[in-house]
Amino acid sequence: MKKLIIFLWFISFSCSIFCQVNVDSLFEDIKFKNGNETFFTSEKVDFIRIKSTITEDVEFAAVIYKPAKPSPILLLSHGWHQSVMPPAEDSPNPYPDFLTVQADMRGREYSTGRPDCNGLELYDFYDTYLYLIEHYREYVSDVEQVYYSGGSGGGGNGFAIIGKFPDLFCSALISCGISDYAKWYEKDEIGEFRDEMIVWIGDTPERNREAYRSRSGITTVGNVLTPMYIVHGETDVRVPATHSREFVDVAKKRKKQVEYLELEHVGTRNHWGRITPEQEKQKEEFGKRALTPHPAPGLPAKGELIVAGYVVTKHFSVFMDSIDSVGKIKYNLKKRKVSFVKGHGKVIWK
Repeated sequence: MKKLIIFLWFISFSCSIFCQVNVDSLFEDIKFKNGNETFFTSEKVDFIRIKSTITEDVEFAAVIYKPAKPSPILLLSHGWHQSVMPPAEDSPNPYPDFLTVQADMRGREYSTGRPDCNGLELYDFYDTYLYLIEHYREYVSDVEQVYYSGGSGGGGNGFAIIGKFPDLFCSALISCGISDYAKWYEKDEIGEFRDEMIVWIGDTPERNREAYRSRSGITTVGNVLTPMYIVHGETDVRVPATHSREFVDVAKKRKKQVEYLELEHVGTRNHWGRITPEQEKQKEEFGKRALTPHPAPGLPAKGELIVAGYVVTKHFSVFMDSIDSVGKIKYNLKKRKVSFVKGHGKVIWK
């Protein structure tokens, strides 16, 4: 009996050690396998994985709704705690006038890699765009016609992505978004988002303020060439309206094209809590106007750009030595010259 007890203890101990060492890789293997079983292509919609061009072994999922005729591209991002919703093969296009694409950011349910809160995960949207114009070209009316929409965590992505890719989007609809992650961290009294920020960014804002600045759209307002349509509930608890107000104030001071709709008395722990039917209609009309045809933005022939980890234009890309760094460059397209005013990094001309 004593020998049996010792044997069972040994088996239990060995299993606990094995599980502790291998749980992460085991989980990734299971997620990858189950994800592959979920993916499909169909006449109306595809659910696929796209390989990152800048991070080895990262593949992120995308739901691609095909329009009835060649159309502009609309990129959608999901919420902070969320992933894309897998479609059915006959799921209707939520925006029929667009080649509509929902990108699952790295490290989420249907993708590999690790989330990094507006770091390289935003480059996955650009990789999605590049993939579309190569593999879905027959559905694209004009490769210069690219639009963005996202709310909550996706709104935070929106504030940052239009500064990191200043001449990509024709317009951006940003709903209840986070414009300053350090302030969001500090005001998160119940710790609903802090835990992820510490892991995804790698530290607290007290210890690494620069890493939070590099991920916050408020840092790169000066870069923006995209017309912005920003909407927020006045009493939003989870993402206070101050994030949109402060972004809009800076944007207006810098003469950027921005429209702001703040819905009075709207917002609880639900972003749109207490919204009235009239306000819902107002918000819908605002969103429709944001996604009407806009001219493609053009980068000025010369100027300066803030580099929050990286900046990507149609002419060149700049990557700081660290994704957590904020630098500044001067550029001249005619002379094909980029020089660092602040920081160090790599320049790639296209």
